[in-house]
Amino acid sequence: MIDGNGPGVVTLGAGDRALALAAVKAVLRVASDTEDDLLVAFVETALGLAEWFLGQVTIARTMRACLAPARGWQRIGAAPVRAISAVETRAGTPLDPAGYAIDIDPRGDGWVRVIDPAADDVVVGFDCGLAADWPGLPGPIRQGVVLLAAHLFVAREGSTPPPLAVTALWRPFRRIAVIAGDHPC
Repeated sequence: MIDGNGPGVVTLGAGDRALALAAVKAVLRVASDTEDDLLVAFVETALGLAEWFLGQVTIARTMRACLAPARGWQRIGAAPVRAISAVETRAGTPLDPAGYAIDIDPRGDGWVRVIDPAADDVVVGFDCGLAADWPGLPGPIRQGVVLLAAHLFVAREGSTPPPLAVTALWRPFRRIAVIAGDHPC
């Protein structure tokens, strides 16, 4: 289980917020700042939907995942993992490094194997995301988010479906797992 900051839950920092807002306002040809908060809410919603569609976290953030006791390799439920920074008990006590193993495979999947037989549930701290910030996102992902946010703003009172261009822009970046994978050890 990933904490409340997991995939699909996006809150932009000030710099990313300003850049994303400017991009959406340019598409909408909006100069006023009276609805900036609403536009940013739509951008964050669009980024969250992008994460669910892509199967990947878009803008990097630190997350925590709780893993049940198991002695084999367990995949962290978000990708792409950039770094695994902590493995600890639920109470926050770090596990002895000899009591676990960590790995990040070439696909960006993070793996944890608890070796310590006395360890129960563990909490893993990790950094995850395709890009460090809004400008670092691939252009098609950014453009799809902008188009979807603009659509949500314009069609907020109606039931018009989103533009097909959004998924066309995102599809090349989509991660799909046909079957659950095992650690490539």
